[in-house]
Amino acid sequence: MAHRTASPAGEPLREVTEPEADLLHTAEQILLRDCMRDRGFVYEPVLRQPVPDARDFPYVVDDPEWARRHGYGSDLDRKREEISTEGVNERYFRSLPQERRAPAIAAANGSRPDGLSARAPDGLKISRSPDGCQSQAERGLYPDLAAWFQARVTVDSLPPLRGGQVIADGEFRGATRKWSVCMNAAGYVFQDPAAARAALPPPDRPFPREREVAMAVAEAGCARSSGLAETAARLDRKYDTELREKYGHDVTAWLRFRLDALPRARAVVEADAER
Repeated sequence: MAHRTASPAGEPLREVTEPEADLLHTAEQILLRDCMRDRGFVYEPVLRQPVPDARDFPYVVDDPEWARRHGYGSDLDRKREEISTEGVNERYFRSLPQERRAPAIAAANGSRPDGLSARAPDGLKISRSPDGCQSQAERGLYPDLAAWFQARVTVDSLPPLRGGQVIADGEFRGATRKWSVCMNAAGYVFQDPAAARAALPPPDRPFPREREVAMAVAEAGCARSSGLAETAARLDRKYDTELREKYGHDVTAWLRFRLDALPRARAVVEADAER
């Protein structure tokens, strides 16, 4: 979803594109790798989206073609779990002798989870270390790390906030009732998509593929025919706009930080390619 706003000086801002987001991620991974190497450890850069087909459906599965390929995505969840637990970096950290493991983790994340703090929109204080290679890599792209961290915490908090607003909206509840009637006619008795999701087994013990796919395809079809998909998308845009206006200072800072980091990211990636 593209968003445009303006800096205090009136300069138009925008979200980075997907290729630009990949560039920022790649540069950060290179900086993290180099920092860890300088401290005597190994880190292998990872992809921003290691499971390309993975998608989030915050309100309801609304893509019948995706549902036909992946059901509710249990196959993709298993791939993500495997990467998160058996990826090259996870295996490396586990392989280190005990006396080297703690220093390696401290090198990556800093010795203490404090020193860099931000306040989320709900008032929760979030802290982490300003030291360690993760922070050093981020600082290489976003020199004002404290301001960038505050902007990031705010922006990362907005999706769950607007999700709660959408689900509580009367229009969403009305469309959900129509969706439930449609699902019941298809043989699935669920009050809402959350109930359907709660009925799923864990990804490591999924339904038989045919059963999962059939249920997901029914959900997606009912999301379209009942109007729930359109209603959810429209309300999501509405509350997203309102929240971005409410937290405009941090949103504007986030957009500016990311755009300003692009030349630095390109320089990092190009220099790495020339090694």
